[in-house]
Amino acid sequence: MDKRLTVRQIALFGMLAGLTFGAKVVMSPLPNIEPVSLMVMVFGAVFGLKGLFPTYAYVAAEILFYGPGLWNINYLYIWPILCLAAWALRRMEHPLAWALLSGTFGLAFGALCAPVDLVIGGWGYAVAKWISGIPFDLLHCAGNFCLALVLFRPLRALTQRCLRQI
Repeated sequence: MDKRLTVRQIALFGMLAGLTFGAKVVMSPLPNIEPVSLMVMVFGAVFGLKGLFPTYAYVAAEILFYGPGLWNINYLYIWPILCLAAWALRRMEHPLAWALLSGTFGLAFGALCAPVDLVIGGWGYAVAKWISGIPFDLLHCAGNFCLALVLFRPLRALTQRCLRQI
């Protein structure tokens, strides 16, 4: 893939970020069950390092919609970790492998937020917040696992087809 961004790629990345944000809003009544992890993995697997563009466009949409907060710091490094992991593992084909990656990420989400909490409130605050969030991390894990198991392959194929069309 060419290292330069084309206007069509920028448009595709913007649409994918918007779709990701819209899907998250639609699914927001479900506690910690979200399509973002799935889509960020698709971005990394299909676009490689360029997958960071739709990932950060999604983060920008979140910040614009919900406003600034300390959680913004987490999103600036947590989603790229998943995108880069998907890029590194892009040759994986089995849906179960992608589901395990996504589920593990969901389970680790609270721990990945802990560095910011550590800076804000110290060890006690960070550990207490992480432990109190474990039930939500378990839901995040289960939701991510199921969504990736069922939808990763078809979404990856669809995204690859969109990329070939531009």
